[in-house]
Amino acid sequence: MTIAPELETVQGIQEDVILLPTDLLSDEPPLETELHLRQIILLLECLEWLWRDRNDFYVAANLSIYYSTHKIKNRDFCGPDFFVVLNTERKVRKSWIVWEEDGKYPHVVVEILSDFTASVDREGKKQLYQDIFRVHDYFWFDPYSLEFAGFHLVDGKYQPLEPHSQGHLWSHQLGLYIGIHQGLLRFFTPDGELVPTPEETAIQECDRANRLAAKLRELSIDPNNI
Repeated sequence: MTIAPELETVQGIQEDVILLPTDLLSDEPPLETELHLRQIILLLECLEWLWRDRNDFYVAANLSIYYSTHKIKNRDFCGPDFFVVLNTERKVRKSWIVWEEDGKYPHVVVEILSDFTASVDREGKKQLYQDIFRVHDYFWFDPYSLEFAGFHLVDGKYQPLEPHSQGHLWSHQLGLYIGIHQGLLRFFTPDGELVPTPEETAIQECDRANRLAAKLRELSIDPNNI
């Protein structure tokens, strides 16, 4: 949830710097409320379940992103509530260190607004993600007021995303819609289908099996003989 107060463009590491830190721990404050925690876990679960057969992405929540060695000594770094990096190795990390990740920044960021962070997320972080991180898709969501907005990077500047008829916003990078469902932010397929959690998937499969079994009983067919 932290943010660097200075937003100057980082051109790279100075040539006189020889040893770069490579094992930095995340250093983010606790999430504001239980609802914030539930929202972030929901996004994590759904995307990881949807992409369970893929190994070319990294998704994390409330994890520090270190992007400039000059800022580390001042403890100035950024920790998005939820972010996705594409075309990278899927593995556990202690933090995201840009110079250890081939210079990669997140492709998608979602910030969960709170009374304490809302103004920073709408202004300072938006500028940081646009000008320094070059995050292609940036969204914010307030789980209490249900304020929801999204932006896509076009020619280096954020352009607001227009919602479709259901109020969902398209993420160009994820190839998914993002929208509000039962008061929480969820992913939707290009066809508008809700991306389920693993638990929801298990319930759906159980219901489907029960309906099939009931249909077979109606036809006097023993399901065990199929």
